[in-house]
Amino acid sequence: MTEINLHGTLSGHQNPIYTLEVDAEKHILYSAGNDKGIVEWDLTQLKFNRILCAVPASVYCLKVIPGTDWIAAGMRNGEIFIIQRTDPKLIAKLNVENGAVFSIQLLAAKNEIIAIGEEGKAYVWSLDTFSLLYTFNVSKETVRTMAISADEKEIAFGDKNGMVYVHDANDFNRMTALKIHDMAISSMFLAADYLYTGGRDARMYKLSFPALQKEAEVTPHFFTVYGISALSQNLVTVSRDKTIKIWDRDFRLLKNISRDKGIDSHQLSINSLAYDNEIKLLCTAGDDKLIKVWSIV
Repeated sequence: MTEINLHGTLSGHQNPIYTLEVDAEKHILYSAGNDKGIVEWDLTQLKFNRILCAVPASVYCLKVIPGTDWIAAGMRNGEIFIIQRTDPKLIAKLNVENGAVFSIQLLAAKNEIIAIGEEGKAYVWSLDTFSLLYTFNVSKETVRTMAISADEKEIAFGDKNGMVYVHDANDFNRMTALKIHDMAISSMFLAADYLYTGGRDARMYKLSFPALQKEAEVTPHFFTVYGISALSQNLVTVSRDKTIKIWDRDFRLLKNISRDKGIDSHQLSINSLAYDNEIKLLCTAGDDKLIKVWSIV
């Protein structure tokens, strides 16, 4: 049975936090949201390191780029900043055509970065030259989440109407499209042959991948499921209902963490999570402007 205990609380943000990202090699946590700045924290000592840099708009997603000293930040104004971390400076500034950037992923084998714009179009840039290589339409609706298979052969996207789209990661052609949720898809996690999706309908599905056949389903929370992630051999979800829940891969509930259970958890919506598997620390953050750090045993 997985045990989870509050390890510490990191405070300092003045506005809601929308995204967390862990550098698992250095055990550094990055956080951002409405503050228009990216904050760096030391997870081993549970302390504030520095404000990495200021940014011109709210940050909706962060992505550490392995093999480099860079982190990518996707913002409400449609910009993506590639930022050097050790000696902070702006390496590149990328743009989508319209709306916010909600998700950024990497195609490491091709040394490419892919982002999804609010208007449902995907953009692919070279990490060698930062030139725009491809654009392709995923949906006519807003797309807030995407996931890439471990072998980097497929990319999954989830849109505002509850549709899941699977595209080939080589030529970006569509492979599969299927309506899964009744409302917008807000989170995705890909593991081996299964895609897990969470939505504004408070539902979570386990889908065969890339065929998208429903294998299991559950109502994990009262409101939107904002995050799904691996937690060792299990899953962890966070939600607008202020709770953190741990599940096995077949959706058997193992733990329910909330203030209602007498635990010093979040008081408002939990918007993001990040897990450092090596030191077994789960980080969660949201509208209460706090980062909770949980030890996993």
